[in-house]
Amino acid sequence: MPIAPPLKLTLRQLQIFCAVARAGSTIAAGDAIALSQSATSAAVNELERVLALPLFDRIGKRLLLNENGRALLPRAEALIQGAMDLEQLAYSESLQMQELRIGASTTIGTYLLPRVLSQFLGGQMQRGADPWRSAVVVGNTAAICESLARFELDIGLIEGPCHIPALAVTPWLVDELVIVQSANKPLVHADGGKPDARVQPKALRSLTWLLREPGSGTREAVDALLLPHLKTYRRSIGLGSSEAIKHAVIEGLGVACLSRWVVRDLLEAGELAEVHTNLRGLTRECNWVVHRDKQPTAALQRFIDQLLTTKPTASGERLSARRSTSR
Repeated sequence: MPIAPPLKLTLRQLQIFCAVARAGSTIAAGDAIALSQSATSAAVNELERVLALPLFDRIGKRLLLNENGRALLPRAEALIQGAMDLEQLAYSESLQMQELRIGASTTIGTYLLPRVLSQFLGGQMQRGADPWRSAVVVGNTAAICESLARFELDIGLIEGPCHIPALAVTPWLVDELVIVQSANKPLVHADGGKPDARVQPKALRSLTWLLREPGSGTREAVDALLLPHLKTYRRSIGLGSSEAIKHAVIEGLGVACLSRWVVRDLLEAGELAEVHTNLRGLTRECNWVVHRDKQPTAALQRFIDQLLTTKPTASGERLSARRSTSR
């Protein structure tokens, strides 16, 4: 077997490169990684010499990534993250669990993730005196995927599709979407007023729709399901959370299409009423997402194993999860 030539690159060079790419100058990068400006600049110059490629456009004191630098950055970040993960192998599994960084889109983060974490951690948080350092980030689907792509999160649970090729997506569960209106201030009635009658799409077109912001998994799913029938939202109000939307619906400001997990309690309390229609397929797929270059720790693998074996629902039931391969 031929002997591989010695590597010319070092992890420290790549770490400094990533710091400069994020900070935009050697001065700011040096402050961030406790290195002098001259040493930081020398490391960048040496990396460019070793690669025989310019990585930055120099504009005054600013360093902006050029096309070479943009191609290198995700690979360098993956190598740095991998090296950091290797160092974590010295920790016990319980410490690894404490370092797990989980992201969830808004509906999952609000209604499902607390139960998932309770099942995952069991009584660990109540045992011993180890410090707790795990991080949970809740945001819209686009923001969670962007954080995963930057290796700021270990795993994401999202309600909408992922459009970043560097991320591996695995189906987790199916969420039912329901059209709701105020029970006390209804805006639309079914033809004939019969209990089992259905509201026709043409009646929905004249309503005011309360919608999540662009980038939300709920908004993307609702647009995909409703716009083929409605053509457009003639009147709409955008709100930044499903909680705000459902309470605006109660006040009669409009109708909304939301996850049944979100509206279940208010439907049961009689404050919201479901608008029954002939529209088919009002469901969306929820997924778990990881970076394709992510090296899984024991804790991450254990968390994934749990996702594959349980499906939490808003009522607290546990269902068998569908096993599927990443796509």
